[in-house]
Amino acid sequence: MVGPWLVFQRWDNGVLACRRLNAMLPLRRDQFDNLEKHTQSGIEFVERYTKFVKERTEIEISYAKQIRNLSKKYQPKKNSREEEENKYTSCRAFLSTLNELNDYAGQHEVIAENLSSQIIAELSRYLTELKAERKSHFQDGRKAQQHMESSWKQLESSKRRFERDCKEADRAQQYFEKMDNDINVTKADVEKARQQAQMRHQMAADSKTEYSNFLTKFNQEQNEHYYTVIPSIFQKLQEMEERRIERVGMSMKTYADVDRDVLPIVGKCLDGMTKAAESIEPKTDSKQVVDSYKSGFEPPGDLEFEDYGPGQAMKRTVSETSLSNSRGEGKERPSGGKSKGKLWPFIKNKNKLSLKLGSGPEDFSHLPPEQRRKKLQAKIDDLNKDIQKEMDQKDALTKMKGVYEKNPQMGDPASVDPRLAEIAQNIEKLQFEVQKFEGWLAEVEGRLPSKSDPPRRQSGLYETQNSNSSTVGNNCAQDRESPDGSYTEEQSSETQAKVTISNPPEVDDEFDDDEETLPTIGTCKAIYPFEGHNEGTISVTEGELLYVIEEDKGDGWTRVRRNEDEEGYVPTSYVEVFLETNAKGAMTYI
Repeated sequence: MVGPWLVFQRWDNGVLACRRLNAMLPLRRDQFDNLEKHTQSGIEFVERYTKFVKERTEIEISYAKQIRNLSKKYQPKKNSREEEENKYTSCRAFLSTLNELNDYAGQHEVIAENLSSQIIAELSRYLTELKAERKSHFQDGRKAQQHMESSWKQLESSKRRFERDCKEADRAQQYFEKMDNDINVTKADVEKARQQAQMRHQMAADSKTEYSNFLTKFNQEQNEHYYTVIPSIFQKLQEMEERRIERVGMSMKTYADVDRDVLPIVGKCLDGMTKAAESIEPKTDSKQVVDSYKSGFEPPGDLEFEDYGPGQAMKRTVSETSLSNSRGEGKERPSGGKSKGKLWPFIKNKNKLSLKLGSGPEDFSHLPPEQRRKKLQAKIDDLNKDIQKEMDQKDALTKMKGVYEKNPQMGDPASVDPRLAEIAQNIEKLQFEVQKFEGWLAEVEGRLPSKSDPPRRQSGLYETQNSNSSTVGNNCAQDRESPDGSYTEEQSSETQAKVTISNPPEVDDEFDDDEETLPTIGTCKAIYPFEGHNEGTISVTEGELLYVIEEDKGDGWTRVRRNEDEEGYVPTSYVEVFLETNAKGAMTYI
C-alpha cells in the first residue's frame, strides 16, 4: 500500500522539499502554522517600522515649529530699540542668522513631509495589500488541507467497509461449509447458506473495488496536494515575504535619502550664517556709535586764575571734566541759598526738564547740535522724496490729461484738474516745510564749531570789571551752560528758534547779596504754564506778563522778573518775548 505524504518546507534556493513516509500518518499542519506565524510577525514588523517613521515625522514637525518660534521671538520688534540697533553690522548679522535659521526650520518641515508621503503613506497602502494577499494564500492552503482531510476520511471509511465485508464473507463461507457438511440440514437450508455466502463475497469484492478506487484517488490527490498545490502556495508566500522584505529595505533607503536631499540646502543655510558672522565689522559699528552720539558741542575753555583778596570770598567752581560733584554736593548754604550742581556728560540729571509735546519739538532743538543736524537733514531728505513722488504723480496726470485732450473718447480732461490742484497744494506745503527745516539746518550748521576753532575761554560767574587780577571774585559775567554741561555761544539777532527745556543756568548764590539789580530789557507773556521746580527757575502761569532782564543766550532759557524780589529763568519756548528796540539783540521769540 502506498502511504501518505508529509510535507515540510525548507527556505533554501526557493525549493520546497517533500519526503515520503512509509507508515500511514495523519495529515499534519505544524509547518503551515509556522509559516502563518512568521508572515504575521513580518506584517507586525512593517507596522512597527511605519510607527517609528511616523514618530520621527512628528519630532521633525515639532522641532521645526520650535525653531520657527525661536527665530520669530528674537526678530527685532517694530518701532523698538532693537530695530534701531539694526544699523550695526553685528545686529544685522544676527538678523541674517535668524532668517537662515527660519529657512533651516523649513528644511525639517520638508523632511517631515517627505517621510510622510514617501514612506508612511506608501507602507500603509502596502500593508493593506499585504494583509489581503496573505489572507488569500492561507485560505487556499486551508481549503487544500480540508479537501485532503475529506479524502482521507472517505478512504478510511471505504477501507473499514471493505474490512467489514470481508469478515462477513468469511463468516458466511464458514456457515455454508458447516451447513453443507451437516447431514441433518435440509437441502433448502444449505442452498440458502450458499446464496448468503456468495452474496457476502460479492459485497466484499465490491467493497474492495471501492476501496481500491478511493485509495487510487486519494494517492493522486495527495500527490497533487504535496507536490503541486501546497508548494505553489508556499512559493507564493515566499515571494510575498521577499517582496515585503524588499519593500522594507527600500523604505529604509528612502528614509536616509530624505535626509540627504535637504543637506545641500541646510549647508547653504549654515554657509549663510557663517557669511553673516564674517560680515561683522567692529570698526564700522564703533564708527556708527560715534556718528549716533556725536553732540557737536565745543569743549569748555580754560578756567581763569582767581586771586585771594582780604574780605573777599573766592568763587566756588566745579570741574567740568569730573564725573562726580564732590564739592559741596548736597550741602545747603548758610545764607539760605540753594546748592548748585552742573550737568556732566556721563551723569543722568534727575531734575532735567523736558518739553513733553508729542515726541519732541519739531525743530529737534532738544537734541545736541550734531544730532539735531542729522535729524534735520534726514527730515529734509524725506520731504524731498515726498516732493519727488508728488512731482511724479503730477507728471503722470499731466500726460494723462494730454492724452484725454487728444482723444476725448478716452476721458474728460477736466476730470484730472482737481487732482492736479491738490497735488500742487501738496507740493507747495512740502516746499514750505523744506524751507523751514533748511532754515533750522542753516542755524545749526552756523553754530557748530569747526575743528580749527580754538577752544573758548571759560569765564567766571561775572566778567571782570577792572584789570586788577586780585579782585576777580565778584566781577565775572554769568556763565551759560548747555543741556549736557558744555557751553554755547550767543545767538545772533537774526536767528529765530524754538528751544526746549534744559537745565537752567547756574547762579552762584554766594554773590546774590552783592549783585546789582539788572535792568529791564523787555517784556514777555507766558504761553504755557511752567512750575519751575529746579534751582534758579521761576514758576509762571499761562498768560502771565513778566519783565525780561536777560535774553536767551542760546541755551533755551530766558531770565525774567515778576517783582523786585522774584526773578529766575523760564524756558524760552514757554514765553513770547518782546524786547525793547534799543536793547542788545532786540528780537521776538515765539
